[in-house]
Amino acid sequence: MSAVNAALQKEPSTDAAPHDNVARLANAVPRRVTRSPLASPSAIRPVAVPITQPRREPSFQPRVPVITGEATYRGTFAVDGIISGQLGAAGSALTIKQRPKGGPTDPQPELNGELSFKDMLRINGHVAGKVFSYKGTLIVDGSAKVEAEINVAVCVISGIVIGDVIGHERVEVGSGAVVKGNISTPALSIKPGAVFQGDCRMLKDRNREK
Repeated sequence: MSAVNAALQKEPSTDAAPHDNVARLANAVPRRVTRSPLASPSAIRPVAVPITQPRREPSFQPRVPVITGEATYRGTFAVDGIISGQLGAAGSALTIKQRPKGGPTDPQPELNGELSFKDMLRINGHVAGKVFSYKGTLIVDGSAKVEAEINVAVCVISGIVIGDVIGHERVEVGSGAVVKGNISTPALSIKPGAVFQGDCRMLKDRNREK
């Protein structure tokens, strides 16, 4: 009989005082969380929103240009970099930014053709073909390699020259320079440490003839 009595027991009354109903409704409303229980205020940091920017071409530091100076060129050249400027019949100019070379020097010339200039031209890279100037000065930098026929007024060599050199006024071969070819000039200067393989022919100074 104890089990039957337990099943027939009267449920507790749901009637409650008005203040009990208000307390129950207040507990049922979810409370606003003002602070995370797992993180302290010092650990809360602002979240940086990434800003998408337009994709740009990867930049590089260009190496020294193959030639420095104003010249007229006819031929082909290999470019691994950026070319900017205008190419036309008159008043045209191109700016070439070559990528720096990694490893050994490229055996292929960067310029292969005919170069003519008036005043002064400096060669800093690998050039092949012909270089001509009736009154100009050609400077072959210490890092340059010229495989060409040179016919200029003044030629100052600090790098490697493979080919015949004609200097109508003078030719200067600096220390550390290598010249493999014949030199024809009225005035020749070769500093100690230079290497010269070829013949030398002394010309008449055309300025004295005038």
